[in-house]
Amino acid sequence: MAQKGVQLEREMLSCPICLDLLKDPVSTSCGHSYCMKCIKGFWDGEGEKKIHSCPQCRQSFTPRPVLLKNTMLAALVEELKKTGPPAAPADLCYAGAGDVACDVCTGRKLRACKSCLVCLASYCDQHLQPHYDAAPLQKHKLVEPSKKLQENICSRHDEVKKLFCRTDQQSICSLCSVDEHKGHDTVSAAAERAGGESTQHPAEDPGRREGGEAASAGGGGRQWLRSQQEREVSRVRELQEKLEQEISELKRRDAELKLLSHTEDHNQFLLSYPSLPALSEATHSSSINIRPLSYFEDVTAALSAVRDKLQDVLREGWTNVSPTEAGFFTYSQEITLDPNTAFTYLLLSEGSRKATAVEQRQSYSSHPDRFTGWYPQVLSRESLTGRCYWEVEWRGEGVRVAVAYKNISRAGGESLFGNNDKSWSLVCDQNSFTFIHNSILTPVSGPLSSRVGVYLDHRAGVLSFYSVSETMTLLHRVQTTFTQPLHAELYVYFNYGDTAEFCKL
Repeated sequence: MAQKGVQLEREMLSCPICLDLLKDPVSTSCGHSYCMKCIKGFWDGEGEKKIHSCPQCRQSFTPRPVLLKNTMLAALVEELKKTGPPAAPADLCYAGAGDVACDVCTGRKLRACKSCLVCLASYCDQHLQPHYDAAPLQKHKLVEPSKKLQENICSRHDEVKKLFCRTDQQSICSLCSVDEHKGHDTVSAAAERAGGESTQHPAEDPGRREGGEAASAGGGGRQWLRSQQEREVSRVRELQEKLEQEISELKRRDAELKLLSHTEDHNQFLLSYPSLPALSEATHSSSINIRPLSYFEDVTAALSAVRDKLQDVLREGWTNVSPTEAGFFTYSQEITLDPNTAFTYLLLSEGSRKATAVEQRQSYSSHPDRFTGWYPQVLSRESLTGRCYWEVEWRGEGVRVAVAYKNISRAGGESLFGNNDKSWSLVCDQNSFTFIHNSILTPVSGPLSSRVGVYLDHRAGVLSFYSVSETMTLLHRVQTTFTQPLHAELYVYFNYGDTAEFCKL
């Protein structure tokens, strides 16, 4: 177990570029650390362009940052070297026998995590990131790593096989369809698969019967089809009437909400808002036992889409009307930090409301809830449901103000606030704001401030971040569905003396 712990620490203190222990470690404002030589070489390779990016999260920097040695990381690396002889990075991420290797890696290749059916190449986590960040690449089809990508290429024309020849029962490219397969029955590969999956065993052919028996069976079949069609039409009309009634009700509620949203009296709004009648449970097409023909499926889908759109508009209207900062104080929540979750180089003070990055490792007791990855972060004691509002005052190079589920990972890259689907994080530094969820970065514009307000309406699925100074400005709003209670979170940039504190309101 001790050896495993040393190996984990070695991985956390390894440079993502050279995969060796950090040498002259430096940290970017997004929180990632590299060897000074490695990151400078990476940015030098990007040329003379004005915008440079982080190799891991792709956050951009303008101008090129001035890098300073991170003395705390350097001290930890030196301490780790004393625990035993240097070891190569763990082989868990390298491609072995039977694995699909990354096509981009040079030297010893890492294991691929996805294959792209458009690029016809396989990528490791690092080299796959552009497929999530770049809009054109986001349209590519990603699948589990495959060694058979080249089978999708036509050996004759060197093009991707996107068609299927039903005549010859084989996959072909577009040039094949006008060449040796000209005049054949061809469809797209996707259409052929869809048709194959939905094919059912055909009923007995009445034409196989003889004489009047066949004619009788054919006539009876047509009569049965007409009866079925009339029954389905009747049921679809019933569903249509229900949906039209719901749409009419939603329009009426929408008009009431618009009238309420125009009031400038915040107290009146807060009094009237809860008194609005709740929406009745929407009728869903599955609640009526029908199996409509394809024509009626289109009608049902269109009506359901209109109904769902109106519900979305109504919900959005309810969440877009926000009280002033004084109104938010109605939902103010006193929040304290949980020392059982605090990273060991964070000092908690002011009644566990304040976190400070320190050089001296703190003597916290061992606890399964503690963050053991290389990220200076901590969760709140309190679980948050209903409507809550709190403010965070920060000092230094930057912080992450976030919320997360209690079962967020405690180690590795997935534990960093915003790098998973269990946390929502606003990155605040001296030059910008950035919102991160599930490793997707969204630039945020707004007045820079050292105080950030957070409003949570757990039931409505609303999470809002505000820049708070003499005025209160909305920075970013999330509309989602929260499936668990949330905890407030703080991440302090690793610079000695940097702080983040939950304010007393």
